[in-house]
Amino acid sequence: MEIMPPYKKKYRVGVSDVDFMKTLKLSVLFNYFQEAAEMDVENRGFGIEDFKNKFNFAWVLTKIKVEISRNPFFGEEILIETWQQEQRKLEFERDFLAKDSAGNIIAAAVSNWVIIDISQRKIAKTELIGHSPGTPGIERAIDCRLGKLKAFGQKLDVVYRKVIGYSDIDFNGHLNNSRYIDYGMDCFNVEDHKKYETKSIEINYINEALPGDTLVLYKDISALDSNLIYIEGSNEKSEKVVFRSQIEIREREG
Repeated sequence: MEIMPPYKKKYRVGVSDVDFMKTLKLSVLFNYFQEAAEMDVENRGFGIEDFKNKFNFAWVLTKIKVEISRNPFFGEEILIETWQQEQRKLEFERDFLAKDSAGNIIAAAVSNWVIIDISQRKIAKTELIGHSPGTPGIERAIDCRLGKLKAFGQKLDVVYRKVIGYSDIDFNGHLNNSRYIDYGMDCFNVEDHKKYETKSIEINYINEALPGDTLVLYKDISALDSNLIYIEGSNEKSEKVVFRSQIEIREREG
């Protein structure tokens, strides 16, 4: 059986990658993960352009959970590792690790991906692209199964509305998965960010958002005693849920 080793890519945290605390923005970590995943599938012969030209398919992230041990700082060099698990009937599981220069794990993630028929906008069976080898023998980055998220209580409070514009969309013409992270982080004020940081975040990507759509961001803090916050984004016009997320927070040290 063919075995593909983990794909590895180094990043140096730049000035545009950090927030006002000079720590890596969570959305940028998601960008690092996404870029590493794209490079890995390209090495496997399923790169974005080849994938589109050969199959008329596109990769779509549907679920992800990230656990963060600490946030990298401006100027720090980190290593991203990613590998694919054995493919399933309708989805691929992919894991990620982020390590510092000493080899310490600073973030870990597990994710689910599907392939979409671009013309029909429907999920296609993974067998249609043949066999994409996994990387057996490596423990999961996080020992968990990704499920469906839901609000803790019955009341969701509106935080703000966001109109999707040019700066929000990617080359597929829809809202990039990392932008949802920024939208979620904007549900907290600056003082909240000074006091707390993200310990873990789990997201379900449910429906796409397109330029001109208005997202309504909701927040549920009924489980705040357990350091958990639920955030949801819905299309104002269609009322369809675009994404659901659960964030676990902790107090910053120092």
